[in-house]
This record gives sequence, C-alpha cells and structure tokens, in this order.
Amino acid sequence: MSRITTRDGTEIFYKDWGSGQPVVFSHGWPLTADAWDAQMIFLGERGHRVVAHDRRGHGRSSQPWTGNDMDTYADDLAELLGALDLREVILVGHSTGGGEVARYVGRHGTARVAKVVLLGAVPPLMLETKANPGGLPIQAFDQIRAGTLRDRSQFFRDLAVPFYGYNRKGVKLSQGVVDAFWLQGMQGGIKGELDCIKQFSETDFTEDLKKFDVPTLIVHGDDDQIVPIAASALRSAKLVKGATLKIYPGGPHGIATTLADRFNADLLEFIRSGTQYVSMPSEGTQPLTH
Repeated sequence: MSRITTRDGTEIFYKDWGSGQPVVFSHGWPLTADAWDAQMIFLGERGHRVVAHDRRGHGRSSQPWTGNDMDTYADDLAELLGALDLREVILVGHSTGGGEVARYVGRHGTARVAKVVLLGAVPPLMLETKANPGGLPIQAFDQIRAGTLRDRSQFFRDLAVPFYGYNRKGVKLSQGVVDAFWLQGMQGGIKGELDCIKQFSETDFTEDLKKFDVPTLIVHGDDDQIVPIAASALRSAKLVKGATLKIYPGGPHGIATTLADRFNADLLEFIRSGTQYVSMPSEGTQPLTH
C-alpha cells in the first residue's frame, strides 16, 4: 500500500491508479478514499490518473493526537500533490473534503490545479452565527460529537441512513452501502474523527472561496440532510467567481454513491470541457485550450 510521510511524521495512505490528467479526490467525514471507488474506476477507465487519500485520523492513515485541523489537512494534500509531482490536477472534494480542497486553494493557490469540483461540500460555513444565520446550530454538531463518543459504531450505522437518503419515502435501503459506511468510519481513529467535527462545522471558508481562480463545478442535492444546500452550495456559488452550480432534485448527501452514474457523467463532462490534456513525455504535460 502506498503512503507518504508528512513533515510532522504522519503517514498518509493513498491510492494511485491509471495515467493521464490527474483527478485527486478528498473524502467526507468519517469516510476514506474508498468512498470514491465508483468515480475512480469510471475515470480511470477513461484515461485519467486517479488519486485518493485517507485524511489523517481516518481510514488507513496515521492517527495522530494533534494536527487534526483544516489547515493541516490542506497541507497534507499539498504534500501529496508535491510528492507525486501532480500538475494540471482536477481537485474533487466531498463534504469535509470540499472544505479541505477550499482550504488548500486558500493556502497553496492553484499553480498545480486546473479545475475544482465541490460535491455536497461544507463551505462556506456550516455553523449558525450572527453573520451566518442560515447555518446549523452548534447543538446539531454537539449531538454528532456525543454520538461518536458514546457509541460510534451504532452512530455510524444510524447516520448512514439520512446520509444516503434511505429514510425518504420510496427509497430502497442498501444494507451493503450502510455496511461500507460503517466499515470506513470504524477504520478511523476516534480522536481524529472527534477533532474533525469541529473542523467541518466551525471553519469559515469564505476567504478561501474568494481565491478560486480556476473553473469550478459545485454539485449538491437539494434534499441533502447532512449539509443543507441553502447554507452551503447556494452561497459558495456566489462566492466563487464564474462557478457552475448543478442541483440534483431530491439528491441526498451521498450522491457519489447513490447517483454515481449521473455524477460521473457530469464530472467527466466538466473535466473535458474547455481543455484537452496532452501527455508529452519529453516535456511533461500541459493543457491545450481550444
């Protein structure tokens, strides 16, 4: 299994498949790189190099006591891109991973980035404040903390149901998907997962989004029960200059799994729009605009 070691000694697990223009995925809480399997197979079969890592404290990466914060998540992503020398990258972030991607752009810029995709992402700010009255009250996140601390195994099983919209009338529950959610969540360390709750709920990404200067696709389900669309995608689309917003009617939070075919098609269309990536072994790689 592939890993890099960050500057503070944390080992970050990653998957790296295929060749071509790289697409790098950042997963949601409390999941792992495996949450992107449907997208990685789809894009890998269509000529892309696909890379996904387990965030520190999650999955197969190290479980440090400290450093479980959004700035460090973004720096870990930067170290991964640097270690693999990835360029003209399509960055794709779901939920907390969308925050990680936004903070990466805010801290490291877009020198290595061609495009960005935010899927069911937490930016600009999930928490309700005077300046953000449409956010969720702190009590909602305290309940997540309490459930994770008290009995995270059962909590993850219960959380998977609204995460994928399986509590909606007419939607058939997949026990396999629920079990996969539970398994990924239980692979992580409880300290890192608890710390991450504060990061995805209380971090303000407004200034990060204002620094986006590459084509950006924002995808969100209007029935997202985890990251409500009004306080997230609808606001982010106004903050990111020239962003494209796609709303999936009735879509839940776990779109990458439940609506994989639709999202994969939209993702591929966005990646291929406007530029053609050409590999030139003797000179590296570069995009051709047409």
